[in-house]
Amino acid sequence: MAFPIPSHLPRKKDARDVSTQILTKISETTLKELTSEKASGWVAELEDTIRSTKNRIHERISSDLPDFERQYTTSVSVQERLQSLSRNVDVLDDSISSPQLGLVPNLLNTLRSHSALAQETEDARTKHDALAHLLQCRTELRHLTRLVDEGELPEATKVCASLQTVVADAPDALQRSEVMSDLKRKCNALHNRVEEQLMHAYTRSIVISASEVIVRPLVQVPQAASTFPLASIIASIAPTALATHISTLRRDILTHCVEYVVKQPITIQEMTSTQISGPTEHKLSLYPAPPQDTDLILRLERLTSVMRFLMEHLFPHLPPPERRSLSLSLSTPTRTAILNHLLLPHLPSSLSKLSEYLLLAKRAVQAEDEIVIQMLGDTSGERSVAAWVDNVGSHYERKRRAEILDKARVIVVRAHDENSSFRVEAPLILEEMGSPAPAADNPPATNGADKVYHANGNTNGEAELEAAENAWDFEDETPIQSEESSTDGWGFDDEIPSEEPAVEEVPPPSAEPDHPEPTEESTGDEDVEDAWGWNDDTSPTTGNGDTLEESAWDDAWDEKPSEPEPAASAVPAPKPAKGLQKFSKSTPSTPTIPAPKSPFAPQQSTLQSMPATVPPVPPKPVQIAESFLVSGRTKELLQLVEDVLREGAELVSSGVLKSSSGDIIMQAAPMALELFRALVPVVNATLLEQSAKEPMRFSNDCRFVGRELQDIVSQLNGPKATARDKLEEGLESLKVLANSWFEDTIAREERTIEELLDAARGFVDTTHQERYDECESAVNEVLQRIRRVAPQWKAVLAKSKYYDALGALVESAVARVLGDVLALEDITEVESHRLSELCHILNALEGLFVEDPDQPSFIVSYVPSWLKYSYLSELLEASIADISYLFEEGALVDFEIDELVKLVRALFADTPLRANTINRLQQGHAVRGS
Repeated sequence: MAFPIPSHLPRKKDARDVSTQILTKISETTLKELTSEKASGWVAELEDTIRSTKNRIHERISSDLPDFERQYTTSVSVQERLQSLSRNVDVLDDSISSPQLGLVPNLLNTLRSHSALAQETEDARTKHDALAHLLQCRTELRHLTRLVDEGELPEATKVCASLQTVVADAPDALQRSEVMSDLKRKCNALHNRVEEQLMHAYTRSIVISASEVIVRPLVQVPQAASTFPLASIIASIAPTALATHISTLRRDILTHCVEYVVKQPITIQEMTSTQISGPTEHKLSLYPAPPQDTDLILRLERLTSVMRFLMEHLFPHLPPPERRSLSLSLSTPTRTAILNHLLLPHLPSSLSKLSEYLLLAKRAVQAEDEIVIQMLGDTSGERSVAAWVDNVGSHYERKRRAEILDKARVIVVRAHDENSSFRVEAPLILEEMGSPAPAADNPPATNGADKVYHANGNTNGEAELEAAENAWDFEDETPIQSEESSTDGWGFDDEIPSEEPAVEEVPPPSAEPDHPEPTEESTGDEDVEDAWGWNDDTSPTTGNGDTLEESAWDDAWDEKPSEPEPAASAVPAPKPAKGLQKFSKSTPSTPTIPAPKSPFAPQQSTLQSMPATVPPVPPKPVQIAESFLVSGRTKELLQLVEDVLREGAELVSSGVLKSSSGDIIMQAAPMALELFRALVPVVNATLLEQSAKEPMRFSNDCRFVGRELQDIVSQLNGPKATARDKLEEGLESLKVLANSWFEDTIAREERTIEELLDAARGFVDTTHQERYDECESAVNEVLQRIRRVAPQWKAVLAKSKYYDALGALVESAVARVLGDVLALEDITEVESHRLSELCHILNALEGLFVEDPDQPSFIVSYVPSWLKYSYLSELLEASIADISYLFEEGALVDFEIDELVKLVRALFADTPLRANTINRLQQGHAVRGS
């Protein structure tokens, strides 16, 4: 449906004519509507329209008749002229294009005739040029063939070049002709024949090999009666081929005339001879000399002779450009050969051969002047041989330094040999009067080593009183022993003579004069006190002062086989009743407690008066000896360092090298130590990581090397003093390295202990058998781990170091157990018994701190938490009354108040008794002696 036009829009007028309108009406009228009337109307309408149109035309013409006539006349004239022009065009076309008389056909025929004539002329000219060029080529070819057949190689070379030029300039018509292709093949064949003959003549004229050098100035070509100069033969060779020959000649000269001569001893013989059948030749024969001919200067003389022979008999025959380039190309390799094959390899490694070598170096400089500058004409000013010789002192020292470092590297990276290990005795300086006297570089922590000793082994009440007070004050002191018993106890009887007079006894100063004296009851329990190690200052001796038994450490540190003693049976685990006796017998300031029937029954005590205070006496140093295991390579390393310093000093004092100060050689001494410090941990990284023994041995190695190096540094004087600063730096580095490896090894084992105890998960829920088994397994693994590590450390460490390391390891274990147990919020009766059993497992470690089975353990000197740990197992099964008693008596001073309060709350139910006990605990520890 069409869109209707809005009524307000103007309508467009119908532009259709009348005929179109009528035809539209006809088309729109259907057959039923078509009638005669309509048809007659349409015809009438058309006729009216035609009539109307004619009338308008007549009216238009009539309105402007003159103009119409003018236009009509013009139209008639144009029509006539058009007809005349058409007739003229037809005539012209016939005169041009007529096949018989037309201009274009006649012109085309004439052009065709001219083109054919021009082509014939060009063909004749081209044929003439080709024949003339072929004639020239044939003439040249015949000439070349005759010269080649007669062996006139220099002239044949020129003619061949001319023929090749003529062939290359051949006309285009001959380029692809068969005759020209055949001519090219013949030319190439003759050219190759000439080149071959020239090559043969060249190879016969110049012969350079390892056995001889032959130069023939005149050359006779095969199939020719005449001879030719060598210069003309070389000049006839093509430039590309000549460049190849010159390169080969340079290689042969360097290989057979330069490097071969300077590498090994040879004998040369020069001769000039004239053969019957040939021309004169110059020959230089090279014969290997006997191996015993080691005169290096003679090699330079022979090199000069060989180069002079070449310059006189070979180089003059070369063209000037090639001669100059070849000479310059030989100068640098000749210098390099003198340096690399003569001077550098034979640079001596000892001072005694240096004087002879300096003569060789001087002759090498002369040879450089004669050969490179005078003969080869190198005027660039580069004198690498002379420059190297001027610094021969530095080169010698650098070579020695490299050799020394290579030797040090071999020593350091070599696999460790147990058979080469040895024990080193280290003096340990102690003080008498009860104040710690640590050995050099070692923290005071050893029994009978870094602690204070009484000289005569006094066992009276005063000594016991002071020892007990010091021990129960939990200061870092060890039991008091005599000098003789301590040295025997460490197993070094052969270092201290038995007839040495005893040091006078000096009673210890009393810091607390108001303390009561020990009672007879305390003296009567001496055997019980010995069990806890408070009378370690006494030992059974014979009449001459020697101990009755050797120390249990003699076999380990004196390199004697030792039987492992079971740690669990060496010192039995302390029982609850013994714990109270320990405290009662070891605290003279409190009443003595005899062994009661009930382990925790409180006892009455009697006060004892303290001895009078005496003025303090300055401590007297006491020196003993201990040993530790060191790798055998340390001896070699130290010997190498001493040899290096001695060699550097000898080099300076000898004056052979005026410009040498020996600093470079002496640098090898601290560098060798740097190699030791750097390579041993890297090469043995896996072994040091997996073993507990090897890190300690490496620490011993660093300690020993540092100690010996300190002696070396102290003796440095004169030229050796230049290495003092570097050696002192190395000394400090060795000390740091020794201590760090010692401490890191302990820390690594402590981490292992911590990881093993992590399996106990804080000892919670030990009421369940499965959890108890896990905790027991973890504690047993810790015990076994420490037992495995202890003999390994014992085999390598000094006693003082061993007890320090072992004490730190045991301390980490017991401290962890203490912390976990004391952190428990609630402990049932069953858990308390089981935790006590678990704590008793580690009591077996006390046997590791026993030297003499007849003497008590000294573990408390190295494990600060041991007494606290020992009391923990008893407190877990003690009653509130027992805990109160121990607290009142000062036996629990190791425990913090918060720890005791927390433990009481965890062990006992909330009762008035527990509350009163906690209140008493929170008042603080009792003051001793009050």
